[in-house]
Amino acid sequence: MKVTWALQPFLPLCQRLLPSRLTGLSVALLKATALEIAILAGHLLLYPSGIAQERRTRTIPDLPAQGIPDTAQLPAQVRPPVVLLHGFIDNRSVFVLLRRSLAQHGRQQIESLNYSPLTCDIRTAAELLGRHIEEICERTGSSEVDVVGHSLGGLIARYYVQRLGGDLRVRTLVTLGTPHSGTRVVPMANAHPIVRQMRPGSEVIEELTRPAPGCRTQFVSFWSDLDHLMDPLETACIDHPDLLVQNVRVSGVGHLALPVHPAVATGIRQALDNTTDSARAAAHSNGLTVA
Repeated sequence: MKVTWALQPFLPLCQRLLPSRLTGLSVALLKATALEIAILAGHLLLYPSGIAQERRTRTIPDLPAQGIPDTAQLPAQVRPPVVLLHGFIDNRSVFVLLRRSLAQHGRQQIESLNYSPLTCDIRTAAELLGRHIEEICERTGSSEVDVVGHSLGGLIARYYVQRLGGDLRVRTLVTLGTPHSGTRVVPMANAHPIVRQMRPGSEVIEELTRPAPGCRTQFVSFWSDLDHLMDPLETACIDHPDLLVQNVRVSGVGHLALPVHPAVATGIRQALDNTTDSARAAAHSNGLTVA
């Protein structure tokens, strides 16, 4: 990614004040911070549009064309619905660009779910997610779904999969900047009970470390090297011996950019389209830098 014109005047100063090995990081940090501020401003404008739950209609599965022999038709690729789950103190408006990207690349059934900003327990939110997914499967006729969760949304979805039997319904779970091992950022936020559940060593985090033999869900976790809400950064990776996991390192973007950046959207689409075998092979690789 090229340095924007707005940052160019600061490059000589960075090079003069900082050691050469830190200059590249500082420039990347400046760009990522500028992008985070721009995304935050845009998201604040869109936030009111995502407060209400989206309106849903019953989906009727496509029927084969009449009068054409089955042997003359190519088999259609069956793709499960995609469920998008936002993060803490947020709503479905954060997924406007990702949803558009998924739709443009063939995903016809996309559901954005809101959970209440007053939610105080990850377990309760996971149970609610399970009820939503059951309703989606019944309405669409699909036996399974894919889930993309940003930040806290990924933790809620993972709890549903691991602890509430959600692996029977969730084919692939993609998490974006999710504190899988807990985050220590902003200690003063401990006043909120759900923040305490996202701390290292909490009961919820401990439950997610327990054995999960036979878990069917494929996990793909995107983590950023400039995510200021993850402390330590590697907490956004999933490390569990019973889970089929691919951890994907994203370079040069912050926490808010993960559900917005086009390169990340490309990585999400690839993760959702991967077969279990290809994900298994990727799980043993060093990951992929997508930005």
